[in-house]
Amino acid sequence: MAEETKADKASKQKATDQPAEGQKKPSPKPAEKAKQADADVKKSDTAKLEKQVADLKDQLAKKDDLYLRAEAEIQNMTNHFKKERADLLKYEGQDLIKEILPVLDNLKRALAIKVEDDQGKQLHDGIQMVHDHLVKALKEHGVTEIEADGKPFDPTVHQAVSTTAVTGDQKPDTVVQVYQAGYKLKDRVLRPAMVVVAQ
Repeated sequence: MAEETKADKASKQKATDQPAEGQKKPSPKPAEKAKQADADVKKSDTAKLEKQVADLKDQLAKKDDLYLRAEAEIQNMTNHFKKERADLLKYEGQDLIKEILPVLDNLKRALAIKVEDDQGKQLHDGIQMVHDHLVKALKEHGVTEIEADGKPFDPTVHQAVSTTAVTGDQKPDTVVQVYQAGYKLKDRVLRPAMVVVAQ
């Protein structure tokens, strides 16, 4: 027979490498199977780990957000308590002062009574001393009387109990009479002045 050419040899080699029809492909070698299995395991492990990392990052972001919110809430509460404490110190004794104001009103009413005899004048002088001492003590604690008579009506410190027609040189919306004095404790109104306003 004639010598086989290189092309013939190559085609025979291919024919022997490929399974004939109806025949199964030869199975891969065990080393190749192990490598493939390792690669599949590594891929699935990597995917699981990546998912765990993503989940942990989400949890961390949520915890960070909760932490920041809690820290802000604590700061707000601290500021609120500081303000409340400062107000308590600033306006301490407010309730007691409110209870003393009617006593001051009664002393003023007693001083408004006209007296003629010596005994009445002595009593009047005694009441005046008590009144002055009480007013001084209240001023030392930040209590001041609200100016009202002849002043423009201010609804933040005055309470109109009635109105009257403007007469003479009065201006509209001016306080023309004070029924009951009003008082402030520092910058807080303890009791508005009860007034009559010209309209």
